[in-house]
Amino acid sequence: MSKEKKREVELEEQAEEVLNEESSEHAEPGILEKAPEIPPIEAELTDTKDKLLRLAAEFDNYKKRSERERLSLSAFVQAQTVKALLVPYDNLERALASEATGEDFTKGVELSLRQLKDAFAKLGLSGFGERGDGFDPELHEAVMHTEDEELGENTVSKVLQKGYKLGETVLRHAMVEVAN
Repeated sequence: MSKEKKREVELEEQAEEVLNEESSEHAEPGILEKAPEIPPIEAELTDTKDKLLRLAAEFDNYKKRSERERLSLSAFVQAQTVKALLVPYDNLERALASEATGEDFTKGVELSLRQLKDAFAKLGLSGFGERGDGFDPELHEAVMHTEDEELGENTVSKVLQKGYKLGETVLRHAMVEVAN
């Protein structure tokens, strides 16, 4: 081999040795630097998992509490509604049990009906559906059509069954006859 070739081979060997030394120097500190990071990451993971489990348990408790409150409120509203209707109910029972006839009986039933309407009004119930009202499919259910010259088109000519709303919610549509 020529001197130049020997020199090249020596230089290559020295370069490899230097590279091996540098890579081993850099590899070991890198591993040592990362090793202390592992326990804090595991601790953080455990802490996060614990927080998530607690949050899930709190949410489950919230759902159960909300359901109990909803049922309790529903029972309270139901009790208040029935309580408001008991007085007219009692009066109607007394009217049926009495031996009164004629005008006295009619007055008693009318009084009981008025009390029932007042109880409904206190609960927010309102009636609708009168002759002459404009037909509204949101409020009325047309079951018959008639020709009536006195009334305009799509006007309620006869109410077969009144409709009722509780606040803005329609409980029962008015069953009506509509003039064409």
